[in-house]
Amino acid sequence: MPASAPRSRQAPAAVLRFGRVAAMGTVSVLILIAGVWASWGSAQHVMLTKGRERGTVEVARCGGGVCSGPFRPVSAGSQARSRVVLEDTVAVAEGRTYAVVVKPGGVAAVRSGVAGVLYAWVPLGGALLLASVVVAGGLRRTGAAWVLAGAGVALLTAAFAAV
Repeated sequence: MPASAPRSRQAPAAVLRFGRVAAMGTVSVLILIAGVWASWGSAQHVMLTKGRERGTVEVARCGGGVCSGPFRPVSAGSQARSRVVLEDTVAVAEGRTYAVVVKPGGVAAVRSGVAGVLYAWVPLGGALLLASVVVAGGLRRTGAAWVLAGAGVALLTAAFAAV
């Protein structure tokens, strides 16, 4: 009978270990999916510009969480507009001119170019940092956690430098 005692103790430990890995793996994947989802709302307009209105906007006014100014088209088929709206962030300042892509069906615009692409993916950078903590603590995979954290820091640093 003593030979079977260690097996009965090993089975619950293995089940708990599997449960921890499954739960933390699921949480990590959900965090990363949420980061991509949050980024894709702006990134799709910046990265997939074919058929979209591209141009420049000179920011005339900022207030109430948004900045606005006249839109001057650069791409064929774009129309000049007296006013387009950008989110009021640290990346937008009154009196400056920015390359933008107008979102379809409205007056909302997002920054384009390298700065716009990197800025659109900032939520993914934060998700990478958060997922690295879960991977290190919950999955006990420090190597993978360092890779995730490094990618997140690189993305956030590049966005900060470009904006």
